[in-house]
Amino acid sequence: MSTHYGAVVIGSGQGGTPLSMAFAQAKHKTALIESWHVGGCCVNEGCTPTKTMIASGRVAYLARRGPDYGVRCGSGSVGDGATNDVQVAMQKVRQRKRDIVDSFRAGSERRVREAGVELIRGSARFEDERTIRVRGNDGAETTLTADRIFICTGDRPATPKVGGFDAASFPPSTILDSTSIQELGVVPSHLVVVGGGYIGLEFGQLFRRLGSAVTILQRGTQLLPLEDAEVAEAILNVLREDGVKVLLKATPANVRATGHTNSATAVAVAVSGSGSGGSGPSELLASHVLFAAGRVPNTDSLNLGAAGIETTARGHVAVDPQLRTSNPRVWALGDVKGGPAFTHVSYDDFRLLRANLLEQDANVAPLTTVGRILPYVVYTDPQLGHVGLHEHEARTEFPGRKIQVASMPMAYVARALETDEPRGLMKAVVDVESQQILGFTCLGLEGGEIMSVVQMAMVGRVKWTALRDAVWAHPSLAESLNNLWGFLK
Repeated sequence: MSTHYGAVVIGSGQGGTPLSMAFAQAKHKTALIESWHVGGCCVNEGCTPTKTMIASGRVAYLARRGPDYGVRCGSGSVGDGATNDVQVAMQKVRQRKRDIVDSFRAGSERRVREAGVELIRGSARFEDERTIRVRGNDGAETTLTADRIFICTGDRPATPKVGGFDAASFPPSTILDSTSIQELGVVPSHLVVVGGGYIGLEFGQLFRRLGSAVTILQRGTQLLPLEDAEVAEAILNVLREDGVKVLLKATPANVRATGHTNSATAVAVAVSGSGSGGSGPSELLASHVLFAAGRVPNTDSLNLGAAGIETTARGHVAVDPQLRTSNPRVWALGDVKGGPAFTHVSYDDFRLLRANLLEQDANVAPLTTVGRILPYVVYTDPQLGHVGLHEHEARTEFPGRKIQVASMPMAYVARALETDEPRGLMKAVVDVESQQILGFTCLGLEGGEIMSVVQMAMVGRVKWTALRDAVWAHPSLAESLNNLWGFLK
């Protein structure tokens, strides 16, 4: 026998959780299926825990820089040549992260239950276009049918693609992904990071600040391949200045255990490519290796074919601009439908579905994903905030339009100089005829917050001249938006 619901949500991410609550509060019988913890990647292994740990890394960084500001902790006086050692208690860093995650997780689950959602613990699999079989975490199986089904199962770290690699042959906790690295109770003596994307850079800089030697391997010619070249070069300089070794055009040809358990040379990574420094592979000896080169959607166990749900070549659920799948009863939201894979995109997907399915006014056109102005922040230090189009995207997308670009170093920003945080740059892309801002990037102190100011102008279709002519508080980071436009070319 099966139980029928008005709505079934598979996966409790930042889109699926509020969507289940919205349907329940609208008096639809609603079930939320979750195999692990409520809250999805963001709360449990993504935004919340990583940014908590990055905060610890920044404190360690500032503590070491104390003498630059005329401040010394511990014995010795400023300028006497005494060392400024910072001791990192990794187990305390980890516990602080766990405590904050537990608090967020408990709050998410409590709100789900209070909304009247039936929370089902287990793994879902489609039987047909409207039927789902759930294998509970206790082994029991149940069958559900629904009028509407929503897939919000997210994605997970990709399996390393290295010839002959077998993770089981390595000492415990030496081969890591973006989830397992957060559970380390020790600071690696040498961490090799495979992948020069957002995740790899955040963790690479974090563990360098906590005391690790860090080497990043990036197979491409620049870090952060989606960014404009000058921004990628600037973040490369920041990392190298912080003591991170970065090898471009370098890939791991082989990864093997050395037999030296719990030592600085537990893992040997053979590196190929021109970045390895020679014609053949060179070898790095490391205590730990982080694989941060891609993620894959959690669709392989859903049996989507049985429900007539089409997927892309990479396994993501294919959707239209209203997030509908090829099955008229099923929608998909969040990372499982493909990029950009950000929490705020998943949450906006929820708002779109709530508006279209629960609040629809017959006189108002349905919401779509077309034309969304999407921001993101990479939590390196300094932060990399971006919204809209990059320069290379704007020139490709609008080949017939006249485009101007303004680029200004953060060293020209008074507030950055006063805080001794002048690294990075800000960059704007504008349409000459309309004076609209097409895109903005800030690699700098609180870059995400500066970006958000510009995003508000883009959302309101405010011309760039209004930012140039505004009276900003002095000294603030936002007042740099008076001066940036003087660099338009």
